[in-house]
Amino acid sequence: MMIHDFDEIAERLLQEPYWVIDFLPMRVPEGSRGQFLAIEEHYTAAAGHERLRRQLADVVLKLNCYHDLTVNNGGDDWVINPAPTILEAWTIKALSRGHMCALIDDGEALVTASGGDSHITLYSPSPALLHLAGALATAAGLHLWQPQEHINKSIL
Repeated sequence: MMIHDFDEIAERLLQEPYWVIDFLPMRVPEGSRGQFLAIEEHYTAAAGHERLRRQLADVVLKLNCYHDLTVNNGGDDWVINPAPTILEAWTIKALSRGHMCALIDDGEALVTASGGDSHITLYSPSPALLHLAGALATAAGLHLWQPQEHINKSIL
């Protein structure tokens, strides 16, 4: 598969339904009386975000135990199953500043991490992958949920 094919596959998957692996169990409703923005900022601040970045990186690393990951670290190159230390570093860096996407099993699904986010996003997972992602998220102390506008009744 050519590199440009990976780019095209990733672009297509970004249009598919997605799930979020997050520190919260669901989206905070608009107009909520809580202080979501202040708490999210607390979690994404340099010191406060280190633990959360590591939890999210753990999910990506453990996902790679079960599936091939073809990873783009924001450049032109795609790397198939980078060494665990590299994959962990890329995920943590992407969550700090930048972007990373990883095709799962040559494009069956996609996982992304972006700078300043307090979550990673999983696009177009099969029911089996969704089950695995949920178990990995729970094991890391995180939650898997799908935004209401993207709920795919056939998966549930």
